[in-house]
Parts: sequence; C-alpha cells; structure tokens
Amino acid sequence: MKVRDAMTHDVRITNPDETILQAAQTMANLDAGILPVGDHDRLVGMITDRDIAIRGIAKGRGPDTKVRDVMTSEVKYCFDDQEIDEVCRNMGNIKVRRLPVLDHSKRLVGILSLGDIAVAQGNGAAGEALKGISRHGGMHSQTP
Repeated sequence: MKVRDAMTHDVRITNPDETILQAAQTMANLDAGILPVGDHDRLVGMITDRDIAIRGIAKGRGPDTKVRDVMTSEVKYCFDDQEIDEVCRNMGNIKVRRLPVLDHSKRLVGILSLGDIAVAQGNGAAGEALKGISRHGGMHSQTP
C-alpha cells in the first residue's frame, strides 16, 4: 500500500511568523497535535503541542512568541508514492509518530500518522514502528 492511500489529505499549515497562540488555536480547532510550518510554499519546519509546552511555556515564553522560535526546523518527511511498510520502519528508526507527506515537487500533500497506518493496514506495522519509537534511547532532549 502506498502512503497516499493512508495519509490524511486535509492539512493546515501555519506560518513561522504566526504566534504560538495562533498555532495552538489551530491545533485545537483541528484536534491535532502537530502543524507543518510553511513559508512561501516551502515546508520549513513542524510545530507540535509539545514544542509549545516545552520550548515555549516552560521557558517562560508567552502566547505572542513566534512559531519560528519554538518549531523544529529539521523536517523529516516521506513521499506520497512510497510503500507504507518502508515508511513505517523508517518512522520507528527515527522515532517519530507522524511525518509530513510530500510529492516529488516537494509540495506538502498530507500527513501520515501511526494511527493512519493502523487504520489502513491493520497488519501490526504501526505497532512495530511504535516499539522502535518507544524504546528507551538515552537522554531525551527538546533542544532544536
């Protein structure tokens, strides 16, 4: 099965100059914990609810803090025509639960989550990826 057959197609993007309050409100409206960050049709980062909490609020930053100040700028991604099993193994290896999905023009076309994979495949691939993600790997850091 291809990534495009399982991914979430309806994706909202936030801008690096928006505030973390605006990003958090968008996440709340979508019932999502992650947003891609785009600048002029280019994916430049990802922001999660955890980024807002750990890199923002926990460090004394307020709701007017810019997304760019707390986002993760190193973006891991997959392509829409990749096989899900391959991407799932990669997600376990790089320890992520969600990946932005790009087409070969490097345009954002969706988000793939372990939940999407579990619903689409039901063959245990998502569970195997989660084992790799959840395995203790030493010190964890929220430092960009």
